[in-house]
Order: sequence, then structure tokens, then C-alpha cells
Amino acid sequence: MLNTANMSDTQPWYTQFWPWLLISLPASAVIGGIATIYLAIQSPNALVVDDYYKAGLAINQVKHQQALARQMQIEALLRSDGNYLQLRLSSKTPVSDTTLRLQFIHSTRAELDQQVTLTHQGKNAYSATLPELQPGIWYLRLEPVDQSWEIRERLTINGPFQAQLRALDQGTLTP
Repeated sequence: MLNTANMSDTQPWYTQFWPWLLISLPASAVIGGIATIYLAIQSPNALVVDDYYKAGLAINQVKHQQALARQMQIEALLRSDGNYLQLRLSSKTPVSDTTLRLQFIHSTRAELDQQVTLTHQGKNAYSATLPELQPGIWYLRLEPVDQSWEIRERLTINGPFQAQLRALDQGTLTP
């Protein structure tokens, strides 16, 4: 009869399954922690507003601008062929601004935001050169230089595009 109690395991530890299973659990936690630290360092947290108080006060100003745009019934049709912007503005009361400011606000990355000055071409038409924009979701904000009114639209850009900008409904505020 063979006595198994006196027999010793002659295989080295690294050929066994259980030590590797026990090592893999803490090793995966270390790798996950390193990956998290790397992503935190490489990606700035652009979604957090530094001054919450000023951002809260600005909401009232935006509501006033939106209300004036609704009252004036301002709408704009924006078209782009990929190189140039053409904007046709319509409103109940005449808009006499010679330049308009159009902001392209990226949905998640503030460093990609762009601003364009549209110049008057006559008969409520404005134009400008299109800046280079990454494909993705953008928020468009159109306003005169004096910032008296404002109209907006959300748009997915991936080449030439067309968008209808208008005053948002009350209670709806996006970037």
C-alpha cells in the first residue's frame, strides 16, 4: 500500500494553477488603478464649472435673451458646405446688426469650442469661413455683439450640415 502522506509534491509552485489565480486578483487591481490614474492625468475634467455662483447668475441673463428672441420671433437657417457658413436670419422685427457671433460649443470638450463672426451680406444674409470642427455633437449659439438676444440649436456635425436655430422653450437651457 502506498503512503501518500509522506509523498511530497515535486512540481514547482509556478506550474500550479492556484498560486497564479491568487496572484492575478491583486495584480488586476493594481493594473486597474494604474489605468485609472493615467486616464485622470491625461483627461482634464472640463465638465466642472469653477465658479458655480457666476454660472447660476448667468442663467437669468440667458432666460432674458431667450425671451427677447421669442418675442422678436428670431430664427436662422445655417448652412455649411464644409468650408463656408451661410446664415439666413428671419424675425418679426428687423435686426440691424452688421455682425453676429456664432459659437460652436462641443458637447464634452471645452478646448474644442470655436467662435465665428458672421458678417452681413445684405437682405438678412450673413456669411463666414467655417473653422475646423471635429465630428461629433455640437451646440450652436447665435447672438449679436451686444448680446441682447440669443438663439440656439444642437447639431451633429460630420461634414456639410444645415441647422435651424431658434429660441428655446422656457425651462430648456443647454450650453
